[in-house]
Amino acid sequence: MNITSQIKKPIQQEMELFEKKFYESMTSKVALLNRITYYIVNRKGKQMRPMFVFLTAKMLSDGHVNERTYRGASVIELIHTATLVHDDVVDDSNRRRGFFSINALWKNKIAVLVGDYLLSKGLLLSIDNGDFDLLRIISVAVREMSEGELLQIEKARRLDIVEEVYYEIIRKKTATLIASCCALGAKSVSKDEVQVEAMRKFGELIGMAFQIKDDLFDYTDDAIGKPTGIDIKEQKMTLPLIYALNNCSTHEKSWCINSIKNHNKDKKRVKEVIQFVKDKNGLRYAEQKMVQFQQEAIQILENFPQSEYREALSLMVNYVIERKK
Repeated sequence: MNITSQIKKPIQQEMELFEKKFYESMTSKVALLNRITYYIVNRKGKQMRPMFVFLTAKMLSDGHVNERTYRGASVIELIHTATLVHDDVVDDSNRRRGFFSINALWKNKIAVLVGDYLLSKGLLLSIDNGDFDLLRIISVAVREMSEGELLQIEKARRLDIVEEVYYEIIRKKTATLIASCCALGAKSVSKDEVQVEAMRKFGELIGMAFQIKDDLFDYTDDAIGKPTGIDIKEQKMTLPLIYALNNCSTHEKSWCINSIKNHNKDKKRVKEVIQFVKDKNGLRYAEQKMVQFQQEAIQILENFPQSEYREALSLMVNYVIERKK
């Protein structure tokens, strides 16, 4: 049994029912929209986000979930899907998880409108059921994700990111969504704000580790569906690169920044930058930081009673930093 199946095992029934409810939550009277949403549903990823929602809820409530839990999982997946559709338009990307993206098949205008539609369906699902506490959690996540993306764009222009700003970017851009999944799962079954905050923090720490792992993929030759050096070509400041730039001579720093700014399409130069980052121990440093976030997340889990749900969340934490793609 692979690790994803092991993680899903305690929530197998919930995930199957969730898929039906999720598809229903997307339906529309417009045939074109239904065709596109059917395409989206049939090309879903690992569904890590709903898994976080259900595992958190079941860990805090002795294995029980309710309709609010399902709605929380659907809302987060609707909003996550909307952001992916919009991201593909922004990045002018033609592929998503090995399949054609929505904008590649139906053009940018339709993709933007579909993203807007999914976002509004998510918001209405909460409003129509009076889940205003869940809506607040999700709305904060959407705001922070937008801020994180814009902060990254602003800083990429000048290539002057310090480590603290990098953490702020990835906290908002990536970690906030996983944090909101865990907070939603907790909030759907518990009124204990201390528990909700603990699980929100747990999700945030996993999200930080997840993004650093993604950064490390840029420097490996593993077949991960993400080309090596793509972050350098896109002038993204990742943790290994930031560390290398902070631990080199002035001459090396200006060579590296010049390479990223002016020679990022030159394959040989990109390879040289990758080697430079490796030589300066950028990868080792990023790995240490990733493990630090992972260990902090595990410590939070250990405050909860032992259960198959806690065990599955621990597996999830380890999967995040051991995954190959």
